[in-house]
Amino acid sequence: MTPLARFHVADEDLALTQRIVGGERAAFELVMRRYNRRLFRLARATLRDDAEAEDALQEAYLAAYRNLGQFRGEAALATWLSRLVLNECLARLRRTARRNVIAPIFSPASEERLDEMATSTLENPDDAAMRDEVRALLERKIDELPEAYRAVFVLRCVEELSVEETAACLDLPEATVRTRQFRARGLLRESLARDLDLGERDVFAFDGARCDRIVASVLERLARSEEPSP
Repeated sequence: MTPLARFHVADEDLALTQRIVGGERAAFELVMRRYNRRLFRLARATLRDDAEAEDALQEAYLAAYRNLGQFRGEAALATWLSRLVLNECLARLRRTARRNVIAPIFSPASEERLDEMATSTLENPDDAAMRDEVRALLERKIDELPEAYRAVFVLRCVEELSVEETAACLDLPEATVRTRQFRARGLLRESLARDLDLGERDVFAFDGARCDRIVASVLERLARSEEPSP
């Protein structure tokens, strides 16, 4: 991203947050819909469970709404939100680890739809079923990646963030991002059949219904929290 583009994004982020802090709920809905897919993918890659990822994302949004007054634009809004999501996910993993009396599987020190498969209306049902099977296989293989590589792979290869953006989101050196992405790709290729092309953009389905559900739930909870006490 060029310096001019960064300036434009930062300026837009600050304008949006000021509108939200000023009580414009529609502006917060715009933020959620803009970043829903990326943040869900990040949560899903960390927690490896759709329902847990949705819950974590909602909690992170609520935390963001309560603390937007502290956002000063030192980092991009997407980066700030990504860190909130990661913090929520890591807290959940630590709670799960304590409940199970085992060591956490992801330590604090380590780290809209998903470009839906373009299916033609004339696609053979067998082809559609095969696509679903391939996507399910890829999701399973990504879940099996070491925890240090999953978030990097999803942000770089699925969400197509730059090395710089991924490093900022995960608070990692850029060289580490490159190394982990390279290693993650290698592990996936080793675990998949030779004739299977990696469908890197077709994993962790994020359909319109999921996006709407997350937005509606967060807005409803915010509305309830602002109701006067009896």
